[in-house]
Amino acid sequence: MRVLNEIRFDNLRGDLFGGVTAAIIALPMALAFGVASGAGPTAGLYGAVLVGLFAALFGGTPTLISEPTGPMTVVMTAIIANLLASNPEEGMAMAFTVVMLAGVFQILFGVLKLGKYVTMMPYTVISGFMTGIGLILVILQIGPFLGQAPPAGGVLGTLTSLPDLIDTIAPAETALAVLTVALILLFPKRLKRFLPPQLIALVLGTLVSLYAFGHLDIRRIGEIPGGLPSLQLPVFSAAQWQLMAVDALVLAVLGSIDALLTSVIAESMTRKEHSSDKELVGQGIGNLTSGLFGGIPGAGATMGTVVNIQTGGRTALSGITRALILLVVVLWASGLTAQIPLAVLAGIALKVGLDIVDWSFLKRAHRVSFKAAAIMYGVIGLTVFVDLITAVAVGVFIANVLTIDRLSKLQSQSVKATKDPEHAGNLSPEAQTVMERSNGRILLFSLGGPLIFGLAKAISRQHAVLEAHEVLVLDFTDVPVLGVSSSLALEKLILDDVAAGRGVVIVGAEGDVKRRLERLGLTKAVPEANWVETRDLALSRSEALLAAAPQTIVRAETESTGGKVHGAPDY
Repeated sequence: MRVLNEIRFDNLRGDLFGGVTAAIIALPMALAFGVASGAGPTAGLYGAVLVGLFAALFGGTPTLISEPTGPMTVVMTAIIANLLASNPEEGMAMAFTVVMLAGVFQILFGVLKLGKYVTMMPYTVISGFMTGIGLILVILQIGPFLGQAPPAGGVLGTLTSLPDLIDTIAPAETALAVLTVALILLFPKRLKRFLPPQLIALVLGTLVSLYAFGHLDIRRIGEIPGGLPSLQLPVFSAAQWQLMAVDALVLAVLGSIDALLTSVIAESMTRKEHSSDKELVGQGIGNLTSGLFGGIPGAGATMGTVVNIQTGGRTALSGITRALILLVVVLWASGLTAQIPLAVLAGIALKVGLDIVDWSFLKRAHRVSFKAAAIMYGVIGLTVFVDLITAVAVGVFIANVLTIDRLSKLQSQSVKATKDPEHAGNLSPEAQTVMERSNGRILLFSLGGPLIFGLAKAISRQHAVLEAHEVLVLDFTDVPVLGVSSSLALEKLILDDVAAGRGVVIVGAEGDVKRRLERLGLTKAVPEANWVETRDLALSRSEALLAAAPQTIVRAETESTGGKVHGAPDY
């Protein structure tokens, strides 16, 4: 695996143009997310530069643009608020330490090759928590949108303070915020490829605030310190360590999902395969570096990535170009942002929140599946009013339980125990004749498909219904996987039949299935002669066991189980 991302110079014009366009889009978003997070616009710019640069250098998706995103900003906002409340002096430094730790987790995810598992979540859960994050971002912008500082207490604090916010509304700032949202919403689609509406709204909103409302006291960003960022050494608090680790894990998982889903979009647009594990390493290095220099966390950004590809970007050179252009702004042009109204940034962030909400699935989830809709709405509620980890954990658990239940019901139909040759499936004429001659003394137990743990009960129930038999034939021919719970259920019925002096014949157990049975010790319980490859051989062997003297069968089974069979009946 190469260390650096794919950087080529045969598409120089396209990569440079893609990088410049992505930088223009990134500037207002970085400022908006920095302010929304509570870390300040400088932290947003540093995050955009550092995450974007190092993810482009070391990632695994050539056209991916990485920067602060709405979901990451929402989580970072909560982290900063909680740590500042518990430790006002060092809370911000601890928040940046959480960002560093999240980067370390992402690097570990990549090194351990967990990339393919990160996005293996039910769509209902992904849709629910992304919609919840979008709603949180919208709610948190209500205060700045109305010209007020964000109320303390996050979502609940904002909702409970809503009457006061409306009573003390600043009409000029609200007008600027409404103008910003309107410009972004109504901007002609054909021009978006060349002129990002967020930048147009940022510039026009600032000009309107200066010339139309210049006589009013408008809340503005203020001058951003230029120059290189200062190093933020990790700050640890023993009392907060567990909370910091959990917060970092949330950031790491969310950032990984965000980045890899965007990588899939980039891959579908460019037909260029990406490396999930390498991308996680690149994202981790980017977030680790961002935290070290006081930047907020980031991930793969869908809007920037799509625009980069549409304007010609094809290699990581476009992402590097974008980061370097933003670095120039940070170092030498930061004074130009001082007059930007906070209400304009609130309008930009609010529109991002609305875009994150999965409106398409919200409209039709109830038609697709009532259970899926219930899971999605539950995850939304938990995300907004509890926390992201609880939302995802509960959503994944319930979705998986419902899926396993549905699969178990479907697969239980393939678990059939019968003594009737007409219901035994595809049997040769000879095999049918054997079963007919046995007069119900042979029980054919057909097992099909992966035997997951949900089938253990079905296996035991089928065997119990037809207990009266003298030879048990277990057919594993169509079983590719044998789970632990199902294997233990099969072990019990095999050993019960052996203990009762009944013959047991095993058919078609190969590969992993046979190894699982061997590890359970069933090769000792069932004689080697009773392990056969086909049903015909199994039924012939069963007939031979029936024809043998009862003492012979019992003796063979007794020897195979170490003499533990007692009181076996004659038949």
